[in-house]
Amino acid sequence: MSRKLPTIHGITEHDAGPYRMERLDLEFSNGERRKYERLHGRGHGAVAVVPMLDAETVLLVREYAAGVHRYELGLVKGRIDAGESPIEAANRELMEEAGYGARELTVLRELTLAPVYMSHATHLVLARDLYPQRLPGDEPEELEIVPWKLADIGELILREEFSEGRSVAALFIAREWLKQQG
Repeated sequence: MSRKLPTIHGITEHDAGPYRMERLDLEFSNGERRKYERLHGRGHGAVAVVPMLDAETVLLVREYAAGVHRYELGLVKGRIDAGESPIEAANRELMEEAGYGARELTVLRELTLAPVYMSHATHLVLARDLYPQRLPGDEPEELEIVPWKLADIGELILREEFSEGRSVAALFIAREWLKQQG
């Protein structure tokens, strides 16, 4: 069923640290009025990179995750800098975090985090034909690189240290995309 989007009667904004908080005055097609809040990031978006070492092996990184205060296994991720495309940002982040560049980068799709109240989207990028190349990054320590077979995703998603939703979704999406490509 397709519905008409609510009418926005007004938007008020205020600062919320790294985000801009908006309060929307909405009217739905049935006449109901509500106030919704949403967060907008201040940057230019983000990338999550699925770096394929070979046709069957993805490279994961283990890094400190302050939100859960532990080391977390996941994909290369980072912000898109001003003036960068998602492809350029993905290759830069790959060099900074994993020590590889990629000759072939493909944007597979965008993933949202919490679309009900947040505008943030992450561009999912598949990186293939890797070559060693390191750029200095902003991480306080070198990240551990962990090769993982795509065929073993089932084992990976059961590990406590692999919990970030974008990484879980991205691996399944990349695996299916690669299957469809033959």
